[in-house]
Amino acid sequence: MFRVLHRRLALSVVVALALLLALPAVAAPNSEDGEAKTVVDTEFLGEVIIPTGTIFGGTEIGGLSSITFDRGRGVYHALSDDQGNRPSDDPVRYYTVGIDLDDGALDDGDVTFVGVTQLFENKKIPFAPGGLDPEGFTLGSEGFFFMSSEGNIFADPIIDPFIRRYNHNGRVTADLPIPTKYIPNGTDWGVRFNLAFESLNMTPDGRQVVTAGEGALFQDGPASSFEAGSLARILVYDAAKHLPMAEFVYEVGPWAEPSGIFGVNGIVEVLPIDDAGTSLVMERSFSVGGVLGGGTGNVVSIYEVSAAGATDVLGIDALYDGGSPIALTPVSKRLVFAFDDLGIPIDNIEGMTFGPDLPDGRRTLVIVSDNNFNPTQFTQFIVLAADIQAVD
Repeated sequence: MFRVLHRRLALSVVVALALLLALPAVAAPNSEDGEAKTVVDTEFLGEVIIPTGTIFGGTEIGGLSSITFDRGRGVYHALSDDQGNRPSDDPVRYYTVGIDLDDGALDDGDVTFVGVTQLFENKKIPFAPGGLDPEGFTLGSEGFFFMSSEGNIFADPIIDPFIRRYNHNGRVTADLPIPTKYIPNGTDWGVRFNLAFESLNMTPDGRQVVTAGEGALFQDGPASSFEAGSLARILVYDAAKHLPMAEFVYEVGPWAEPSGIFGVNGIVEVLPIDDAGTSLVMERSFSVGGVLGGGTGNVVSIYEVSAAGATDVLGIDALYDGGSPIALTPVSKRLVFAFDDLGIPIDNIEGMTFGPDLPDGRRTLVIVSDNNFNPTQFTQFIVLAADIQAVD
């Protein structure tokens, strides 16, 4: 009885938030981004650390794998990748967060948690413990959220990846169909474990939902290693029709450091900067025992990519044929920011969104890390300023 009462009290924070903000979440589409754009400069505006173990609304803040900006309300919504199977019994949820950038910098005290909302599997039915792996989260132009799950190929039965649309009360309103090439059999087809739909965002006009596999599908060649990269797919949906409309190949780089225990590199976020196929892709390498990333082994970089001239592979089920990659043109890729250059410890960064514009017209990039609820890690908010201009 105490556990039930505690959970209701914790989630009652949502009611207070609803009274405070009154209206459902609304994204503000930008209809002026049809021309190609490019990042010409970036600047670090600061970081804020939330210690592991911090409690809000009766839940532990952590696992923040994605973040999205609610421009109409001036707040952010951050998804926790808690699968509902931790000893704390916290539910699958997202947090509503205030981030004060009025002075053009991110300083201690600028990040405040103001709400927590449970996400349900269907209507009022909670997710079964371990029934998903929530990773991507974005606010659609209709005021709905989209959420992606990586699934779990080691579960019995296998849990498939999904992308669903939610209302602001955490209830499912639609399912987006997942191409069969992504549906895993656990051995040689579909997504690999923990390398599925890590990313999720909208194009500025609100007409497309963009996600990506973190790494290669089984049939698309080997996963990344210290010696070689891999081929990941960027998948584009029509937001109104909820149907896949295009797909492009992104070349993931090798691990930044070797590891005899565990290493990985892949796409953790895709953020469109225009409606012409240009996006920011955040790539994160992690090597156990690594010394880069300020000693954490996390090496994170942001690349500008363009789908202009790239091969649309939506109708191609396998990118490898006879042990070799097929002929195709991947998206172009240009480094625009390396977090290792900051000279500070970098945690397991996974989420990125545009925040409010600065007075000088630059865009703010708000970035968050997933601390894995690990006492040796931390939840990290980082803000960059990006000067984004139309391509001449």
